[in-house]
Amino acid sequence: MKRRSPLLLLLPVLALLALAVWGAREARWRGPLYCIGQTGQVWGLAPVPAGLTPGCPQSRSYRQEVRGGFARVEQYSLPGWHPRALLPAFQAAGFVPEGGAEDDGDEFAVFLGRAGERVQYVADLQPDGHTLITLSGRPR
Repeated sequence: MKRRSPLLLLLPVLALLALAVWGAREARWRGPLYCIGQTGQVWGLAPVPAGLTPGCPQSRSYRQEVRGGFARVEQYSLPGWHPRALLPAFQAAGFVPEGGAEDDGDEFAVFLGRAGERVQYVADLQPDGHTLITLSGRPR
């Protein structure tokens, strides 16, 4: 009986491992939370506060821009009108408002900046009474 080289036995295992890693990375882009950079974190700054539900825009163009590294976006929903719910996380991380905030009672918007990084923070009151907070900016 001919003995096989250990290297020949290892090659299929390595190929399967590489395929599994690739599949896990690709699964992110097919999933509903494709835009969340770090699971359980708001913009990679702080844990998601209790009561907030992460989400991502369903638009194909957003998905392509995020995947291509051209844009960064995260969304969070919570019951009631709480437009400033995520501001403390940004302020604790050193972000400060750039210019004034716009607040018309059912939309709140402000740009937040920190050391060359700029994040657009927009909260919209949804018809069902929930707050939808959208964070967007350029990838780091």
